[in-house]
Amino acid sequence: MGAVQKSDIVRIRKLREELEAANRAYYQADEPFLSDAEYDARMRELLDLESRHPEAFRPDSPTLRVGAGPVSVFGQTEYRIPMTSLDNVFDATGFADWWQRISRGAGALLEEPPLLCGEPKFDGLSVSLRYAGGHLVQAGTRGDGIHGEDVTRNCQTIRNLPLRLEGSGWPDLLEVRGEVVIPVSYFHRLNEDRESRGESPFANPRNAAAGSLRQLDSRITARRPLAFFPWGWGESSGAPGTSHMAVLARFRDWGFTVTEYLRPVAGPEMAEAYYREMQEKRSGMPFEVDGLVFKVDDLALRESLGFTARAPRWAIAYKFPAHEEATAVEEILASVGRTGVVTPVAVLRPVQVGGVTVSRASLHNLDEVRRKDVRVGDTVLVRRAGDVIPELVKVLVERRPAGTSAWDMPGHCPVCGSEVLRLGDEVAYRCSGGLYCPAQRMGAILHFSSRRAMDIRGLGDQLVGQLVGKGLTGTVADLYALQEEVLAGLERMGQRSARNLVAAIAASRNTTLPRFLYALGIPQVGETTAAALGQHFGDLDRLMAAGEESLQQIPDVGPVVAQSVVHFFAQPHNREVIAALRAAGIHWPELAPEKPEGPWRGWQFVLTGTLDSMARDRAKSAIEDCGGRVTGGVSRKTRYLIVGREPGTKLDEARKLGVSVLDEEAFLRLLQEVGHA
Repeated sequence: MGAVQKSDIVRIRKLREELEAANRAYYQADEPFLSDAEYDARMRELLDLESRHPEAFRPDSPTLRVGAGPVSVFGQTEYRIPMTSLDNVFDATGFADWWQRISRGAGALLEEPPLLCGEPKFDGLSVSLRYAGGHLVQAGTRGDGIHGEDVTRNCQTIRNLPLRLEGSGWPDLLEVRGEVVIPVSYFHRLNEDRESRGESPFANPRNAAAGSLRQLDSRITARRPLAFFPWGWGESSGAPGTSHMAVLARFRDWGFTVTEYLRPVAGPEMAEAYYREMQEKRSGMPFEVDGLVFKVDDLALRESLGFTARAPRWAIAYKFPAHEEATAVEEILASVGRTGVVTPVAVLRPVQVGGVTVSRASLHNLDEVRRKDVRVGDTVLVRRAGDVIPELVKVLVERRPAGTSAWDMPGHCPVCGSEVLRLGDEVAYRCSGGLYCPAQRMGAILHFSSRRAMDIRGLGDQLVGQLVGKGLTGTVADLYALQEEVLAGLERMGQRSARNLVAAIAASRNTTLPRFLYALGIPQVGETTAAALGQHFGDLDRLMAAGEESLQQIPDVGPVVAQSVVHFFAQPHNREVIAALRAAGIHWPELAPEKPEGPWRGWQFVLTGTLDSMARDRAKSAIEDCGGRVTGGVSRKTRYLIVGREPGTKLDEARKLGVSVLDEEAFLRLLQEVGHA
């Protein structure tokens, strides 16, 4: 092993230790010592080093946290000790009845009532983790209690879940069971993102956690901040302890995050006090909790108490009451979000739900309004989903007043007056005045200035918020009128930062037509489509004058994209902003006309995965040099799908459509055949 390679191996070891220590500090001690950026930088460095030294990879490497390529279907797990569910009680009387039953059952064995262990009932997805020799070898969902789905690769991405048990004393074979949950705060952001893309929101954090863990592509799971909390165990080659609390203490020693709200409980009075305490703390907890679980602490006593046909006798779930109230719908408004999605919102007669005044509830989309048949004047049942988000559960139709009518989406944006459109099969309706609409200003500016668009460095969320809030930018065109002195006076901006930003804005005036088109934020137009539009028309004015039929002659443009482009340029406000941008000096070189000849003329290619012999841009250029065109999505028009390492879902799409698939070696041979080295 050479000196450089040896130093790499030492660095790999150090990075692994730092990343695992950072995970423990963040999830177990709540004392993070690395910022997110520092953590990500170290993870990228470790990924690079492990790719160069595959012999140094270990099955417990932190790089497993980033996920792997997609699978077509989950495998199956099987449990020798079933994952049973719990019986529920909903009030003090129900709990007292359960307490009497276990007290009678334990009476012949104990001189005094049994000690209980109380813990929060996290509302997520139950999983079982199987460790062999201290290493995680399999993870599965509860399923039917005997068979579950194999979600090992996805669970490996959960940062607070140990890939290798720490400390000592753990059995050679151990199944640790617990709950995978998602932070309530991230649940809100995830739903906002889904709604902005026209997707249905998750009903609650439990569904979001389950949806995140059951992704066929574990890289998606890795991007979501899931956490694991153990609450029990299954098969084990050695007894992990003699009491429930002692076992959870050992789990903590072995690297698991055990809830800080674990409590010893002696009798119903203490249980009720703990219940009231947790009910008060419930709304402020980072994860959704829908009740408490009480378990007999002594494991030998549990064995004696046994099970019913479906649940253990020695445990009970004491559920919190549902937070639901009836109120009236006073109005239904069309609310425009920062991405242009128009969302119907019910304005409610203010009502107390779980100690919080609720006066509005999102109805998500027009399909949902019609499905629930919500009308102005209706009496509705409202709850706080996850004890946070107001949700309209159902309409009490029997209390509907006479003369109500169904609500419909407005034809024009209530903020800017631009046309409101529903494109193709999208669930969402969108305001088409993206460049002008005040509701979309922040989103439009952030997208316009992003790296792949106009690439204006230094324009982040906080600064754009100040520019919009202080009225310094009404549209993206106003960026080009910003003065250094004004910027320097903003919060967290000094003279140097202001000077750099003004220089970055000035430099962005020199761009390309595809970048400019992408920067406009036309719905359905990503980078690939923007490049196709720019190359085909070569001139912005010709593109703006094009109809849907001529747009659909472009290989990467279908009916939905064509409709979106035409309607975007038809809005007078959008045209005004484009004219102002050109007047501000934004320009681009004239595009070379499309190559008229080439052996692959008329052929469409799609690239997926990573090529070892060349970067994707180089592969794209090679295809275009031969007269072909690279598009973003697989369709029946695709001639070849070029597949590299870790291909995405495009490979499955190609197989379904019968599209020819070339691996990297076959692609290189095809290039050689036409004389392109």
